[in-house]
Amino acid sequence: MIRQSLLKTVKPTARYLNLTHRNIATTAARMAEGDTGAPRSGGAAQGDAFSKREAANEDLFVRQKEMEKLRTLKQKIEEHKKHLDELEKHVDNTMEQGSTSKQ
Repeated sequence: MIRQSLLKTVKPTARYLNLTHRNIATTAARMAEGDTGAPRSGGAAQGDAFSKREAANEDLFVRQKEMEKLRTLKQKIEEHKKHLDELEKHVDNTMEQGSTSKQ
């Protein structure tokens, strides 16, 4: 009962708003060869202050991350050099002890 009364009130409104009949586009949007729909890298987008600022911020962020990685690599290199020096001293000491004990 309630359903029927709701349908009677909704159907004329839906017809008025054209909600019952929807047209479906059967043709694809036409694009030129190579167009992807994305904004172009040059032209008007290139001169946009926001895009320039965004690109500069991204470059700065990447540069900072690379510098952090380089610092950690340099620290690791120094640690490995110290370790190699210690190993070399140990080898020299064992060689001296071996040569003195054989004589």
